[in-house]
Amino acid sequence: MYSTLEQKYRRLRNELIAGVIALLGVAGVGTLWYRLVEGWSWSDALYMTVITLATVGYSETNPLGERGRLFTISLILMGVITIGYIVNRFTEALIQGYFQEGIRLRQRRRLLDTLTDHYILCGFGRTGRQIALEFKTEDISFVTVDSQADQVEEAQELGYVAFQGDATLDDTLFKVGIERAICLVAALPSDAENLYTVLSAKTLNPNIRAIARASTEEAVQKLQRAGADAVVSPYITGGKRMAAAALRPQVLDFMDGILTGRDRAFYLEEFLLDPQTSPMVGQTLREARLRSQCGALVLAIRRVNGSLIAGPTADTQLLPGDVLICLGTAEQLRQLNRILSPLHSRHLRKPKLFN
Repeated sequence: MYSTLEQKYRRLRNELIAGVIALLGVAGVGTLWYRLVEGWSWSDALYMTVITLATVGYSETNPLGERGRLFTISLILMGVITIGYIVNRFTEALIQGYFQEGIRLRQRRRLLDTLTDHYILCGFGRTGRQIALEFKTEDISFVTVDSQADQVEEAQELGYVAFQGDATLDDTLFKVGIERAICLVAALPSDAENLYTVLSAKTLNPNIRAIARASTEEAVQKLQRAGADAVVSPYITGGKRMAAAALRPQVLDFMDGILTGRDRAFYLEEFLLDPQTSPMVGQTLREARLRSQCGALVLAIRRVNGSLIAGPTADTQLLPGDVLICLGTAEQLRQLNRILSPLHSRHLRKPKLFN
């Protein structure tokens, strides 16, 4: 499935190809007639066909009878019609800019082929637009997938890499590099579509992180059983946020201020402790001296078994595979990233913050 402009480009390209094939067919018929019916040599037959179709006005290569002249007249008419059709299609392509669209289409294909460690956003509705905006703010490499042509064109106009297709199909996911992606966000309108998308994504790339949108509690449970790493219900989340805004407005404003937006004073970030690259594995927070070295604050630690240590103490030991949730300025977090992994960065994602 393709956008409307891409469909027009393909239609016009097919029509041009059909016109060229028709012209070659007419030339073949003319050559065979002069060779088999008139008994001319192959070179004379081809030459006569070419000058006839080109209407250059040269004299007959060999004398023609009445039957031969009638065929030549028919050949001229077929040639004029076919060439006129090709010229008409070619002129329309130039005026409408379809050749430029073809160039852009090939560029988008090459871009999709080169994407790696990227995010796949399925669905560009109201939820998808907000997600795309946040990804763009964070300078995340991502591609948007939607089955509606107008949604895809709107995403492209906003400067996003977009592909028109059914995200529930394996072929579509392959075309947007599912095997090279690190995360997929299923924000399609229906729970069934999100469920199929998560199932397909996890089948094609078991290591991908899958985030899904759900409308009901039942859908949340089904998506979790299907392998979604996180399921978000706009209604449940919206209700919780509204309650928090009513009960703890300052806390909510603070959390919003460190989670979203480009011009933030403080950031929340997560780091994965790799035993191969991190010298801090096995040390306690007191021994690691992270706060004194960079100023960033370790708010929580997620263990490999899924348990969460909120507000870890100085005696909390750092274990292989721990995910550190930290708060700090951009520079503090860059410094923390260098301390935790001096050889090379190995956190859960790679935003521009650490480039």
